Amino acid sequence: MRKGAMYGLVTICLIVVLGMSAWAAWDPMLEQKEKAAVEETITKFKQADPSMKVFFEKAYGYAVFPGIGKGGFIIGGGHGDGWVYEKGRHIGRASVTQLTVGAQIGGQSYREIIFFEDKKTLDDFKQGNWELSAQASAIMVDAGASKDASYDHGVAVFTMPKKGAMAEASVGGQKFKYTPK
Repeated sequence: MRKGAMYGLVTICLIVVLGMSAWAAWDPMLEQKEKAAVEETITKFKQADPSMKVFFEKAYGYAVFPGIGKGGFIIGGGHGDGWVYEKGRHIGRASVTQLTVGAQIGGQSYREIIFFEDKKTLDDFKQGNWELSAQASAIMVDAGASKDASYDHGVAVFTMPKKGAMAEASVGGQKFKYTPK
């Protein structure tokens, strides 16, 4: 009987600890905070380069990453979360993981928006069969930067630094994961 009571007590304690952990991680305002960060990112990109409005209007879809943090010393990595839009409508979330190797030191955070020219390219992204390689080039956003920008293999990538400093001459890529809404 004592052994059974002990197992019962341990089970109850585990349930309480796991329940408290889940409750502590739950944030009822998370979606509103994410939405605000995404909207702020879109606004900042449009303010930095008003001609970028055309990409938002004509792209079949886009992924907005309000903050990607990265750092490295010879080997580097980064991660960020964002929202995915199709025809201007929020359809899900995405995460990006970055790995780089080469001469690099420091840390920084930046914003990134990936525009998808057509349905096929967005569908490839959503299937998880999509990554940006070292050969892909991102355009640093400032006034007029998007005027001459064009799609490369169905995507156009724009970045904007947030904070930090990093010196690098590295090779790597970004892998994405999509989760529907």
